[in-house]
Amino acid sequence: MAHDAPPRWDRRMQQRLARGEAAALGELYDRFASLVHSLAYRVLDDEDAADRITREVFGYIWEHPDTYDPKQGSLRSWVAGITRHQAVQRLRQTESASVRDHDGDGPGSAESERELERKIHEASTAARADYIVTSMPAPLREALELAYFQRRDYRQTAADLGVTEDEARRRLRLGLQLLSTAHNHQALPAVPMRRTAARGPQAPRPPHSTPPAPGHGRPR
Repeated sequence: MAHDAPPRWDRRMQQRLARGEAAALGELYDRFASLVHSLAYRVLDDEDAADRITREVFGYIWEHPDTYDPKQGSLRSWVAGITRHQAVQRLRQTESASVRDHDGDGPGSAESERELERKIHEASTAARADYIVTSMPAPLREALELAYFQRRDYRQTAADLGVTEDEARRRLRLGLQLLSTAHNHQALPAVPMRRTAARGPQAPRPPHSTPPAPGHGRPR
């Protein structure tokens, strides 16, 4: 997967979206739809729900491009943050409704709520970890994949990568430091999400569908 887009591209894309350029939304979709859908699915474990989140996220971006601040990070990270926030909120709503239906106001409710919070935290952490791994530089990602998914030791990892053992250790240490932020991350970005009315082009459909041809810009 590609790394974060250059800041110049990020700023230019935001400006185009702010001007209501429908083509910009299509370009953004082409670049980030798979990321949005995969993060939403990682949290919700439901294809239809991930499809809905994908549409909502791009709809929100179309309506609120000014909420992105290039000084706070890349456009890719911003899109991922919106996705995680919305997916976790959807999971909380769904699971809370299930808890109420199962427990009502009985003695088991407090325990069920704790289990709900644990499940939400784990889903959010897993999605953030996935994002971190796919976003980190290729040398770090390759070292982690060899050492932890293919169970290579330092010497084997170094040989496979064609680097010294010290370099292999350095890459693994940096990769693990980045990955640890997924577990230490408590708060999701407070992004006010809402369903948007039909204005201008429709939000693109999920990755397995062909996006509809957009209209002529967002009415002001």
